[in-house]
Amino acid sequence: MCTFDKDKGSRRLMKKGLTLILVGHVNFILGAIVHGNVLRHISKPSQHVTTEYTTANIISVSSGLLSITSGIIAIVVSKNLSLSKLQIGLLIVSFLNALLSTACSVGLLLAISVTIANNGQGLMQGCNDTQVPINARSPVSAQCPFDTTRIYDTTLALWIPSAALSLAEVGLSVWCFIVGLALRRSSYIKEQLEEETEFSNQRKHLIGQCPNPEA
Repeated sequence: MCTFDKDKGSRRLMKKGLTLILVGHVNFILGAIVHGNVLRHISKPSQHVTTEYTTANIISVSSGLLSITSGIIAIVVSKNLSLSKLQIGLLIVSFLNALLSTACSVGLLLAISVTIANNGQGLMQGCNDTQVPINARSPVSAQCPFDTTRIYDTTLALWIPSAALSLAEVGLSVWCFIVGLALRRSSYIKEQLEEETEFSNQRKHLIGQCPNPEA
């Protein structure tokens, strides 16, 4: 995308911004549900912090909030394409959101992989029964301070769409970043042309004011 079509591009940028807001809200809600129903029980069982779970979820919630911010800025820019401060803001926020969403996707995929590989044992670390390894897929005899019913399936059912939404946030943020670059390039070229035109007019004016030696 070397140029930006101001007729169709403005509408596309607004649609991308609205999509970012929607995706960010859904991702934020999914992260909040996972934290409220699962991770708050296992974040510090017996002073043992499940880093791969809590970190991935915090990044997921933060990514959702930043995606909402990016979407709002994209919509504002679509209505004010010529403002350089908004263009720079779109560049910075979309770039940061792309990085954070990428980290969120990697973290969630890692958490999903660890959960599947260990049969969800990390999800059961808040339980009191430590004599035998507890399998989250069949927590029949576990004594837990929380409801273990289908905790394995529920967590994965929330994490998988959250990872997919994070990947969507990456794609939308990269698109907005490219649009920001195109807008800055167009603005820079326009400013250079205006400066050259102004310099040429001033030169012609000075030449016209010079006295003619033959007169």
